[in-house]
Parts: sequence; C-alpha cells; structure tokens
Amino acid sequence: MNDPREFYYCIKHQAVEGFEGCRAKHRLGPYPTRTDAENALAAAAERTKSWDEDPVWNDREESERDAEES
Repeated sequence: MNDPREFYYCIKHQAVEGFEGCRAKHRLGPYPTRTDAENALAAAAERTKSWDEDPVWNDREESERDAEES
C-alpha cells in the first residue's frame, strides 16, 4: 500500500522514512506515526524479550528435556 500516513524505520540508514524509502528488506513497519517508527528498534527488542520469557513461546527447555530422555 502506498499510504502517505505510514512510516517505516530503515535499519540500514537508521532513519524514519515514508513509503518511497529503502527496500522492504531494510525496513521495519509500517507504523501509524513517526514516533512509533522512531521507536521501532526498542519495540522490537521489548517484544523479543517478552517472547523469550514467555513459556508458551520458549520451548527450548522442553526440547532439551526431550533430547535428554532419548
């Protein structure tokens, strides 16, 4: 979609861009506001931390137990 109200965070240039910015492989988004795009890396880090600590998503311990039992 080419929505001028959408913002992206370019990880290559570490800058907020509009739709006509860098290729998708270098960007996070779209975000509804410039501020959301500016905070993209912090939001992604927070989600990753949350998922790492979530027992539903963190199956490392279970798979390690399964390997030990085999």
